[in-house]
Amino acid sequence: MVEFDVGQGIRTAVLVEGTSDKVAVETLARGRGVDLGRVAVVALGGVTNAANFLALVDTRMLRVAGLCDVGERRYFDRVLETVFVCDPDLEGEFIRALGIEGVEAVVEGLGQLHDLRVFQNQPFQRERPAEDQLRRFMGTTSGRKALYARALAEALGTPPPPLEALLDWI
Repeated sequence: MVEFDVGQGIRTAVLVEGTSDKVAVETLARGRGVDLGRVAVVALGGVTNAANFLALVDTRMLRVAGLCDVGERRYFDRVLETVFVCDPDLEGEFIRALGIEGVEAVVEGLGQLHDLRVFQNQPFQRERPAEDQLRRFMGTTSGRKALYARALAEALGTPPPPLEALLDWI
């Protein structure tokens, strides 16, 4: 699953669903000057793995919080006291924070604006709101969610509220 050792000085764990969430948290923390030296940002490979992870560590020696999508909150609420929730998900938070034009500027900067336009012109996508198109586009290719998590986090001035609250908690 994940490797970290409380004996190596880790005192805080932030549980996240996947790699893109981990990339976003770490990128935003660096951008804000938050020291992650004693923090493990743990990509669980799905929020349903939170209970399994917690069974493997001594939480008496570890502060633990979770960051999840609104639809996954129930899994974290069962096992964690501190949960930060993205509505509806991480990508949605970034899109709201940057706006459609801001996200499209990031897409263009990554050389994928043509790909986005082709995607938006697909019959199923044409009538969908731009926010939904962008959220779906970010997940259509392997590794794209993590790529956009980093790029969008770097483009932000102020993190979206749940991420700002998480960074303050750290």
